[in-house]
Amino acid sequence: MNVSEIYASCQGEGLLTGTPSSFVRVAGCNLRCWFCDTPYASWEPAGEDRSVAEVVEEVRKHNLSHVVITGGEPMLFAELIPLTQQLHRLGKHITIETAGTLLLPVACDLMSISPKLANSDPSAERAGKWRQRHQRDRFRPEVLLQLLSQYACQVKFVVDVPDDLDEIAAFVERFDFLQPKQIWLMPQGTDAATLSAKENWLREHCQARGWRLCSRKHIEWYGYQRGV
Repeated sequence: MNVSEIYASCQGEGLLTGTPSSFVRVAGCNLRCWFCDTPYASWEPAGEDRSVAEVVEEVRKHNLSHVVITGGEPMLFAELIPLTQQLHRLGKHITIETAGTLLLPVACDLMSISPKLANSDPSAERAGKWRQRHQRDRFRPEVLLQLLSQYACQVKFVVDVPDDLDEIAAFVERFDFLQPKQIWLMPQGTDAATLSAKENWLREHCQARGWRLCSRKHIEWYGYQRGV
């Protein structure tokens, strides 16, 4: 599988915020969100081909119980199946971070799904043909339904402006079996000041609906950089 980086850090988003974890970031994505904060794993994927055995061995060196497999889009790689199986046999807790557009029969303790809203669409000037492909593929309700029914899930929405909340409400209404505590709103941004400003108004909406605010604590802790 094409791997961009493997490192040890703390989870900065969602249910397991603050948990020391090994991170495996794959390089490659089937979408092109304009605000992607890891363009080296999507817009310009840069990595090296690593065997499952190599990835497992490097993760073992961290001696941590939690593993986060992220990207890019991990579900692009069939090697994710044996990788998660081997990590599970080692007793690792596995989080997979995915956009929810692709499905593989993986071993996973927490499926962290980030459905892409219309606010993620890239411009035609930047993305070319990728704009239409992104718009076509970013919402796959049949895949989402399978993921949500087969795994323990948290659903994280990247929110840029207040108008995005109407689309999120429509999503929650469509998948009405979701519990409010499974819905997380995460501000779009890559610096502490921007994130803080958006959190101020997002917090009120979360409290009103019983949803959760997904702070991006790793940016607060380490700044916007790779390997954290």
